[in-house]
Amino acid sequence: MKDKLTTALKTIISFGLMVYLFYRFLSNPNDKAILLTALTTANYGYLLLALGLFMLAIVTNAIKWYILLKAQGLEVPLLALVNYTFIGFFFNNFLPANVGGDVMRGFGLARYIERHAEAAVSVIVDRIIGLLAFMSTAVMAALVAVNFIIPRHQTATDEILSQNLQQVEGVAMVGLVIIMAAFTVMLSHHLREFIGRLFAFGFLTPLAPFYHRLSGAFGAYRYQYRALGLAFAVGVMTVLLTGCVDLAIVAALHGNIAPIYIFLLNPIIAVALIAPISIGGLGTGSVLYIYFYGLVGVPEPLAFALSLLKQAVVYLGSLPGGVLWLQNRKSN
Repeated sequence: MKDKLTTALKTIISFGLMVYLFYRFLSNPNDKAILLTALTTANYGYLLLALGLFMLAIVTNAIKWYILLKAQGLEVPLLALVNYTFIGFFFNNFLPANVGGDVMRGFGLARYIERHAEAAVSVIVDRIIGLLAFMSTAVMAALVAVNFIIPRHQTATDEILSQNLQQVEGVAMVGLVIIMAAFTVMLSHHLREFIGRLFAFGFLTPLAPFYHRLSGAFGAYRYQYRALGLAFAVGVMTVLLTGCVDLAIVAALHGNIAPIYIFLLNPIIAVALIAPISIGGLGTGSVLYIYFYGLVGVPEPLAFALSLLKQAVVYLGSLPGGVLWLQNRKSN
């Protein structure tokens, strides 16, 4: 019953937001004209490029995961990980239930190897490093934008833009610190040992063996600096590819958004969309695009059109995961 209510709530949020946004933009003649012109005159060549870049980003995600598994001594074919990663994206973007893409990735990998704790930890570490890459890119882009791009208060508009970017920079830095702190706790032997003492009390006692297996799996990464650094570098490559997806869509819409803003805002929006309050970011993604891009002066109809085409690219790029999932079911 709880899962059904959660699914219903996500559905209501997603479709409620989309109905509201379409009504808002289509009921205003000027916004309607801008939005429909942008969507109907979009360059399909750039949209195909965006789709290809998005699917390439999914592959680099799998490469990052491969590096982390290899650091644990788990030899899993890269092609299998690419399959599981596409399946994960399919579940994240199409299914409203509480079965997330990371769960499906871990489930698929657990069927491939016997060390289930290590499989689960590899998914968690992969996610954390991905978040670090996203927020690190956002912080770097914010520093460049605030210190080198924005004119020094030549006009009132410049001053507002500078203030907005400083706020976004603060959000990115806070997010980066939180993610780094969480990763430090996971890798620290003493902190994991301290948390493990809690499992000696009451109803947590039956879970102690499982926690200690997970703790040991996290410990395997403690001195894997080269693997973690390489995985982070691949994660940054993934972030840059997803930024290029948005660049290609903006070009398709004949829009004009400075690339530095895309590489600043795209990571923050992507991290914010992890919150499981909608179906694959439908509705919430558009709201975030309109809000954040509005901070840097992008017209709301263009930001909405960008969010719609980005959502379409994500859906199309995730469809192969559904095909792979069906094939895996038939073969089992």
